Amino acid sequence: MPGKPTRDDKFSFGLWTVGWQARDPFGDATRPPLDAVEAVHKLAELGAYGVTFHDDDLVPFGSSTAEREGRIKRFRAALDATGLVVPMVTTNLFTHPMFKEGAFTSNDRGVRRYALRKVMANLDLAAELGARTYVFWGGREGSETDAAKDVRAALERYREAIDTLAAYVVDRGYQIRFAIEPKPNEPRGDIILPTVGSALAFISSLEHRDMVGVNPEVGHEQMAGMNFVHSISQALWHGKLFHIDLNGQHGAKYDQDLVFGHGDLLSAFFLVDLLENGAPGGGPAYDGPRHFDYKPFRTEDAAGVWESAAANMRTYLILKERAAAFRADPEVQEALRSSQVDELATPTLAAGESYRELLADEGAYERFDVERAATHGYGFARLDQLAVEHVLGAR
Repeated sequence: MPGKPTRDDKFSFGLWTVGWQARDPFGDATRPPLDAVEAVHKLAELGAYGVTFHDDDLVPFGSSTAEREGRIKRFRAALDATGLVVPMVTTNLFTHPMFKEGAFTSNDRGVRRYALRKVMANLDLAAELGARTYVFWGGREGSETDAAKDVRAALERYREAIDTLAAYVVDRGYQIRFAIEPKPNEPRGDIILPTVGSALAFISSLEHRDMVGVNPEVGHEQMAGMNFVHSISQALWHGKLFHIDLNGQHGAKYDQDLVFGHGDLLSAFFLVDLLENGAPGGGPAYDGPRHFDYKPFRTEDAAGVWESAAANMRTYLILKERAAAFRADPEVQEALRSSQVDELATPTLAAGESYRELLADEGAYERFDVERAATHGYGFARLDQLAVEHVLGAR
């Protein structure tokens, strides 16, 4: 079984995860506030390497300059004492009532300008703390009725915001990349840029598209009925997987933010396999933080919070171990060859071949054995069962 997490695993948590007081639309908080310094020390004890935050997680909205400086000083001291890093920072553009109609895409121009300034202030702090990624989750960027939002204009304003903030980062010399986090709905009825695919298309329109990628979240894609492994594969293919949020989700419903793997376990297995073993020739396909964006059950006390935090890391390490065993299994290797999985990496056209040579190749069309192609099996049922048995520890 896997050992204790280490800093090399690059596990990170948001302050809003372990610090969630378990308040929901139907009930008050079941846990007291968690001090950011306590969170840093406890995460370090559990083996995490990083901690992330929204600006308002660390410094409550409306704090005075002196209060802000004091909180940041204490937080810095905790980081120095534990060795934890801040790999990612983001801005809360969704809690305050002013953002009820959006931030970057609000119909109110004044709100849009305030949102830009709020992000700029937090970008300065992110740079001071050494963060290399800045996430944008547009939870309020959307609408409940199509009559109330010109989506084309909203996309233009969204692009204007990201281009403006990118210019700010470049001019300041900050070593920070942006990552857009898609989500289909909740809290808005329909959120702009709902999936990884839509975010990637949007990024291609940006002035500084080279410094903008995506931060996909398991539950967000699965809420939309998407295959998360496919979405991550596409992000990797584009070279745009700048950050990732790991959690669990039971299908297309509200955002559950379960412990990683405590939803679609088989999908979680293939995700870990992709991240850890998916590069051409083997080896990690992604070298950034394995960031957990989850919520401890509302039923839990402080002990349960930390039990669930540890469960995220342990589950990931178990699946990493299972994925390595799957890849090393001779029967799996033979099944992969039989299923022609590796053959897909071979270009359809030979080196130097064009459509002209393809047209001249009678074996590709005129003499191609269509009956054999139509009747031969690929053996995917066997391959899938082998994966299940490795996940269950039966092999």
